[in-house]
Amino acid sequence: MSYIRANTDWLSKCRYGIAVHWTAQTTPRRGKSLQFQDAVDAFKLDAFINAILKSGAEYLIFTSTHALQMLASPNPTVEAILSGRTTKRDLIWEIASSLSTHGIHLILYYNHSCNSKDDPEWEQAVGYHEKYKDRLVSNLCDIVTWMGLHYGDKIKAWWFDSPYSLDPKGPHNSVTTDMTGFQFPWERFTEVAKRGFTERLVTYNAGVDQNYLYTTHQDYWAGELVDLDHLPKSRFLDNGLQWHGWTCLDNRAWVHSKIDTDIPATLYTDDRIINFVRKCNEHQCPMCFNLGIYQDGIISSDAIRQLSKIGHNL
Repeated sequence: MSYIRANTDWLSKCRYGIAVHWTAQTTPRRGKSLQFQDAVDAFKLDAFINAILKSGAEYLIFTSTHALQMLASPNPTVEAILSGRTTKRDLIWEIASSLSTHGIHLILYYNHSCNSKDDPEWEQAVGYHEKYKDRLVSNLCDIVTWMGLHYGDKIKAWWFDSPYSLDPKGPHNSVTTDMTGFQFPWERFTEVAKRGFTERLVTYNAGVDQNYLYTTHQDYWAGELVDLDHLPKSRFLDNGLQWHGWTCLDNRAWVHSKIDTDIPATLYTDDRIINFVRKCNEHQCPMCFNLGIYQDGIISSDAIRQLSKIGHNL
């Protein structure tokens, strides 16, 4: 059966969004890092939401987990695979609920965390290095299924990273296990990713400025970019995906992971950002900016100031 792409009208109507890589590796501005559970408990939700509102962003990409498979929420599937990798506080739920009251969309980033031995304990536990990958597939599908059913329409879209560690066919190959005779079932993964909200959008990131499709069963372009030199030509790419861009506004390392350091200043002038976003929006193409964030949930004030100005000048 051919895949019918989900309706991306809501995304195409967004001018710009923001994203944060708030993860188990995020550090405070000053002082010693808290343990992940304590950091989640101490996250300043009100200040975080207020910063988003001030920025003028119409959607948020929130990183549920990244290099380390540690989620700022409960997840019985993850706990069954490897205990101690989730939290009692459902920070994702709180963020999603707060955003929805303000009409701001949530896109949830998810990484399977089987990347170049960033999390070797997880790689073993989830089944990445087993000869037969059936358990790996079932585990990853079950994790995403639980989240989709739990959050329902609070998750408007998924942004799936690192498919190139599960499938060597694309423009990048970071597979570090024996994939002989195995093909990751992307179509099945897309199907489970939509459980709980059938209109949920799905994308798989093929790398910086890459349009490669691991499967046609996805709805919009992940759009990882490292500059402002790649303007869209139309709302849809030649492969049929809704255009969507995502780049760093300040810290090119994505995650603020160095203790006792400030988040860097923004990379571009106000005028350059405004002109770029305006040209994107002419084609119904939204642009997302990754902003530096400290462990307590405080986003860079410099970045918020710039985005607020953008919003008032588009």
